[in-house]
Amino acid sequence: MLLKLESRGEISRSMLYATPLIAVVLTLITGFFLFVFLLDPSKNASAFDALYTFFVDPVIASGGIAELLVKATPIILCAIGLSMGFRANVWNIGAEGQFVIGAITGTIVVLAFYDVESVFILPMMMVAGTLGGMAWAAIPAFLRTRFNTNEILVSLMLTYVAVLVLSWAVHGPMIDPDGFNFPQTRLFHDSALLPIIWEGTRLHLGAALMLLVVLAAWLIISRHLIGFQIRVIGMAPKAASYAGFKEKKLIWLTLLVSGGLAGFAGILEAAGPAEQLVPTFPQGYGFTAIIVAFLGRLHPVGIFMAGLLMALTYLGGENAQIMLGMPKSVTGVFQGMLLFYLLATDVLIRYRVRIGSAVAKSANA
Repeated sequence: MLLKLESRGEISRSMLYATPLIAVVLTLITGFFLFVFLLDPSKNASAFDALYTFFVDPVIASGGIAELLVKATPIILCAIGLSMGFRANVWNIGAEGQFVIGAITGTIVVLAFYDVESVFILPMMMVAGTLGGMAWAAIPAFLRTRFNTNEILVSLMLTYVAVLVLSWAVHGPMIDPDGFNFPQTRLFHDSALLPIIWEGTRLHLGAALMLLVVLAAWLIISRHLIGFQIRVIGMAPKAASYAGFKEKKLIWLTLLVSGGLAGFAGILEAAGPAEQLVPTFPQGYGFTAIIVAFLGRLHPVGIFMAGLLMALTYLGGENAQIMLGMPKSVTGVFQGMLLFYLLATDVLIRYRVRIGSAVAKSANA
């Protein structure tokens, strides 16, 4: 009895939205068996306890929802920007680098006005961070439109350049003069820190701004002409060309938007939880955002939900590391499994599974 894949003839809308849920369930099942093998017997914890510690404890803990939103904010912002390009078949893989550059350019404003207390410092930082991310994304945009260079490779390689720029900056021109030569910038002063919007937690203004970005992205994609052009050029490039849509213009637009949002996320992270720049500032959020974008089906609301789930894997990994002695890499394992199952189950969107013998009998009849 063989399993065969039979073409559906057209995309299944129901499976398009069901496969992310299937991927999540398969990840949980696999994670259960993973915990069976990884758990230290001395901890007196079962695999069910481990799953509870990983996925439930971080949420029900005091301030858990707030911490989840804090962790999800930069991931969702990066993913929203990437989804714009992915819809138009513009593959920006360098959001992590744009995230880092945005944090650097925003921090330059902090250090330049370090002795100034003003309500304008934060807006200036946000603008500088956004422009920094856009400038970094403009490099693959220019090379793609001018020389038809592959933006995947260019944006990815620029990520490693950005990390080196950060290392050079915090070891050199941006180093804290009172920091005993440790590679770090000065701690941001009060005017450069994001206001806390939930007393007793770390939930800051950036989370509210993230929600506004999600809403704006939904309006642009579903209601604006730009969103229509992005969808058309992604699904039918020839039709878009006949309609007079300018491909190069949309390449520039989508790359600048994704770079700008990644840079914006970078300075929010620096002015929020981090409060300074250090060499370990990159957290992989830009790469995680790629998974989030596809798990959310490139839709702003779906990305928001997927971003919360992915943020939970970060918090759960930290919780499991503390409570159960799990290795730190367990977070990456769960994220990798989720992506693997999502890619595997996506085949069900265009194909249905049939039992080979049953197909053969019906054909003979």
